[in-house]
Amino acid sequence: MDAKRLTSALLKWFAANARDLPWRRTRDPYAIWVSEIMLQQTQVKTVIPYWERWLRELPDLAALATAAPDKIHKLWEGLGYYTRVRNMQLAAQVILENHGSRFPEQFDDLLALPGIGRYTAGAIASIAFDQPAPILDGNVIRVLTRLHGIAANPREKKTNARLWTLAGELVHTTTACSHLNQSLMELGALICTPRQPRCLVCPVRAACVAHREGTTGTLPNLGPRATSTARRFMAFVVTRRGRFLVRQRPAGAVNAHLWEFPNVETGSVEQRHARSDAPYQAGDFTSTEPLCSIKHSITRYRIQLDAFRAKLKKVPPDKSARWCSLAELEQLAFTSAHRKILKHLGRLGPNLPRP
Repeated sequence: MDAKRLTSALLKWFAANARDLPWRRTRDPYAIWVSEIMLQQTQVKTVIPYWERWLRELPDLAALATAAPDKIHKLWEGLGYYTRVRNMQLAAQVILENHGSRFPEQFDDLLALPGIGRYTAGAIASIAFDQPAPILDGNVIRVLTRLHGIAANPREKKTNARLWTLAGELVHTTTACSHLNQSLMELGALICTPRQPRCLVCPVRAACVAHREGTTGTLPNLGPRATSTARRFMAFVVTRRGRFLVRQRPAGAVNAHLWEFPNVETGSVEQRHARSDAPYQAGDFTSTEPLCSIKHSITRYRIQLDAFRAKLKKVPPDKSARWCSLAELEQLAFTSAHRKILKHLGRLGPNLPRP
């Protein structure tokens, strides 16, 4: 099956099977950009309510560019990888200043914006403006490596370059660039899945080397998974006159600008010393009473967070600290694990144990 026939089969399948996703009902590049950034490392079903709320609260570039940092972090709370949202605001400010408040259409101009890489620039250029810009995300990599029987690791420079070339050849066979790129992503999401691909209903199975050779289970070859690392933390819930002590994580740290309860890492000496952003020590707290235990994963880290009701011997000189009521805490953007502690406190209400 040559490239044009392959494209034709993909477009026909997409027209009949594409999911009705809210960002597919618009050609607004701002709305499409927001969806693409949110969809990085995040499932579609999770993104939909976030995207809809974001567009209600920050409907255009100007609203994003001028929004308070606390607001954008709160709207992003739970999506993770918070550098994404800070880069979005920086990019919006650049567009207002350097592009006359008009979303740039050209691939190179898009690529120059903060937080926009080759894939995202191609997605916006093709989906919003129907330009023949290739895309290569996890779904497209899986489709192309199986179609062409590429056994080399797609993360390797030479193999990655070949995949970009193949994606470019396909998108240049049609004027329906938006639908062609979306069809590749959709095929990977619905049919050419990581496990148990639905080859019998695949519109391009006749051209698929992996299907013909029985290697769909081994492609793409992404190499061995990174070994997971266990980390353990203690968090302390401290109250004063009905208010809770929380602190904002500093700029430059993981989860920068988000809020958390005072906490310490209890793992290896190396891990504890690496946390230069933590002003508290376990010895600062007394009369600890267990509250809850939370398991949480971030990339390769497997984290256990044990929360305690506690008293603080002396409040450290921490400018990032704040005393808040439960209602005020609900308005802050917390890290995912510490948001679970807050939910636990909300369920306890007046039954919160005393230290």
